[in-house]
Amino acid sequence: MAFEYAIALTGGIATGKSTVASLMALNGMRVIDADTISHKILDASSSWVQETFGEKYVTNSKVDRSSLGSIIFSDKNAKKILQDYLHPKIRIEIEKQSIKQDGFKFPYLIDIPLFFENAGYDIEDSVVVYTPADIQLQRFIKRNKYSQEESLKRIASQMPIDAKKEKATWIIDNSKNLKHLQQEVEDFVDIIKAKYLKKEI
Repeated sequence: MAFEYAIALTGGIATGKSTVASLMALNGMRVIDADTISHKILDASSSWVQETFGEKYVTNSKVDRSSLGSIIFSDKNAKKILQDYLHPKIRIEIEKQSIKQDGFKFPYLIDIPLFFENAGYDIEDSVVVYTPADIQLQRFIKRNKYSQEESLKRIASQMPIDAKKEKATWIIDNSKNLKHLQQEVEDFVDIIKAKYLKKEI
């Protein structure tokens, strides 16, 4: 059975989830990255994307995720078509990797951006990378160079970050600098180790 030792790592667009995942790995936590899995499956499905959405979304047999994102975030029907195609394939691969990780009998993270939105994973515990909504917007605009209108549209496609915060088992605060974030990650890893060791005694 998959997910026995899994903890869902999630957050919102531009809250710093990928950075936290990297820091977790540096602190000895094993991480399954749903985004990496998604990108590989999407690129392997480039012919399907071309047939479904058009030639302009594929370049040199690779899916142009930026241009595909433009239609996905503005057309609910297109978004559903893509999700219905991708999510079952992503889930199969995540479950496969999860079963392997469960063999180590120690907690590990599954980085799932839409963990709460899709509610498709039987994972009890979650950690949310939290950034206040105003800072989230600023960081997204700075990182992606989109207009404020386009940035708000993309952020609004996910559950509000404050709602995710309310649902989380643990919260990692990424509202300050990298040094603060590193400490937040270290504190979280210590909590997981202490909880697991206590459970084993």
